[in-house]
Amino acid sequence: MSEKLFSVWAIERRHVEPPLKRTLRLVVAGGRTPHPMEEEDDDMRITSTDRPWLAGYPPGAPATVDTSAYTNVIELVERTTAAHADRIAIAATDGSLTFAELLTRSRAWTAWLMDAGVHPGDRVGVMLPNASAFPITLLGTLGAGAVQVGINPMYTTRELRHQLLDSGARVLVVSHTALPVARAALDGTSVERLVVVGGDAPVLETGLHATPFVVALEQGAALPRVEAPTLSRDHLALLQYTGGTTGVSKGAELTHGNLIANVLQMRAMLGGTVEQGRETIVTALPLYHIFALTVNFLTFLTFGARNVLVANPRDPAQLVAAFTGEAITVVTGVNTLFGNLLALPQLDDIDLRRIKLAIGGGSAIQGAVSDGWHARSGRHILEGYGLSETAPVVSINSWANPAFTASIGFPVPSTNLIVADEQGLALPIGSEGELCVKGPQVMRGYWNQPEANTTAFTPDGYFRTGDIGTLDAQGFVRLLDRKKDMVLVSGFNVYPNEIEEVIARLPGVAECAVVGMPDARSGEVVKAFIVRPSDGTLTQEEVVAHCRNNLAPYKVPKHVEFIAELPKSTVGKILRRALHAAPVPTAA
Repeated sequence: MSEKLFSVWAIERRHVEPPLKRTLRLVVAGGRTPHPMEEEDDDMRITSTDRPWLAGYPPGAPATVDTSAYTNVIELVERTTAAHADRIAIAATDGSLTFAELLTRSRAWTAWLMDAGVHPGDRVGVMLPNASAFPITLLGTLGAGAVQVGINPMYTTRELRHQLLDSGARVLVVSHTALPVARAALDGTSVERLVVVGGDAPVLETGLHATPFVVALEQGAALPRVEAPTLSRDHLALLQYTGGTTGVSKGAELTHGNLIANVLQMRAMLGGTVEQGRETIVTALPLYHIFALTVNFLTFLTFGARNVLVANPRDPAQLVAAFTGEAITVVTGVNTLFGNLLALPQLDDIDLRRIKLAIGGGSAIQGAVSDGWHARSGRHILEGYGLSETAPVVSINSWANPAFTASIGFPVPSTNLIVADEQGLALPIGSEGELCVKGPQVMRGYWNQPEANTTAFTPDGYFRTGDIGTLDAQGFVRLLDRKKDMVLVSGFNVYPNEIEEVIARLPGVAECAVVGMPDARSGEVVKAFIVRPSDGTLTQEEVVAHCRNNLAPYKVPKHVEFIAELPKSTVGKILRRALHAAPVPTAA
């Protein structure tokens, strides 16, 4: 194992070439329009005055990271895990894998894909919970030069079908438990190969090549070794789907360079406390979510850590098993997960003080939850901030700060953050405005969304997060409001437009609007306001049943209220904020 990456935060400053000096070479293909991100000017001097957050960095963390040492994610993984071949990399309910076994099986998956006719740039959909198959497919898919499309295994047929159609995926890997949904969604898509993980018998499909995952790995391992395609940092690695403020699901194009950069950025911020080859991390967040994929899997993989996968964090037994069966030193989660952990009586006898890092994201970490964690572990939850479009980490608090800051911390190395006005111009320190980000982890654009790309970036190349916040003189970033109208349910982004479109198709609905309402358990829940025709008889039960058939469970409204009319602007636009702020006329 080379110590170069482990010591990335200690690279001699005279040798560090700011990775923001060069202009990204962007490939325009498939109707995609790259964003206008220009790298920082050659004469930019990074100082604590320009970037006040640098003074708050943990010991040894640099202002920049050098991404030029690695050309693609596979090279990064192979070079940083070479010394840990016999150590357990993945511990899951379906078995454990050493680092050597993980790489061997991922190469078999690469060989199978290439033999199946998958070419560099082709998309591979992966609809799996946290299990050993997920990291195998990720590394194997990237090794073949293909693009992994992470899909929520809770998706309905409608949601899956949209993602398959939009991405143009040629291969779909699916858990046997989600097979009925997958079968119903495939007609008319580009999927040519169906690979099924789990189940007792091989899956046979008429008119479609279908293969059990274990068989695909056996076949791939038996194939003659072929040379994998040459990949650069500019090659596309992931289509990470996000609803965006419009509610239309869009694929954020994340390159190998984006992922490498974010891994190195997280290593830089955590390297002073994480010990190479000595950590065990719990991954209860789903790996199809970019937080768990980049932070839990890729970053801690390069640290030589053991990764304990929890397939269903809503099952207390699985959470308890993860913490009682392993000597956990790192855990990540959303506010709800930490709250649930603290409430589990089975964990009362577990010494949480051996956990050196608890990293929170996806939703605001509540002070009371962090205080509860501190009382049990001696440390506060380290809150960070990120988006699918930024691979994902934008900022994180310093592990060396013992206090709970009620902030999202400091922008990570090689990242510039401004608080901007409506024109995208930077505002003075302390001002409230939209958080806009530039850095090597920022996506190259949205897949097949040229119009969205023109509005997603400022004229000088900063990504508009849509989140309102402030930056203070010490460099702390604080969120004041989230993306307009978005609802955050247990860390999952829920977009009202999508739910409204589903409800509107239900007979007996004249108009509808969806908002988020506070909830002690999940942070927020979905509430639907519906206007019925004068002779309407639609019931709450019918609305919920319809939504359950068309939406993932966390998107289904927990509350349905029938009202006489929706509040609207003078031009007829529904005012969702007014539904939060004041009582509305209730229908008889």
